[in-house]
Amino acid sequence: MSERQNTMMYSFDTRSPKITAYNIHEWIHDNLRFEDDVRMIQIDGPTRRVYIKFSSEEQMKEVYMSTGGQLEYRHENGEISQVNIAGMGTKRIRKACLPPEVKEVIIKECM
Repeated sequence: MSERQNTMMYSFDTRSPKITAYNIHEWIHDNLRFEDDVRMIQIDGPTRRVYIKFSSEEQMKEVYMSTGGQLEYRHENGEISQVNIAGMGTKRIRKACLPPEVKEVIIKECM
């Protein structure tokens, strides 16, 4: 198991129109205004989730408290979608097709 540190998940409504990576970056820049505090942005298109990794836990908590855990996204057609915000906990990583003789230490080093 691995834990995402200083990372928040922004979950866009799956029933809403699709959003491009460019539009997500613009939304982050225009609405959230914390690009100096961000170390990484990961977009998971099929699940409509965006993971934002912050420089520190304090910055992450400050953003969560200022938003109340929910934001809105305005699509190009004018439709408004809810964006839920959640902190991250432990993430299970599945390893498949490895022979049983591969030692756990080797797997940890590779990851």
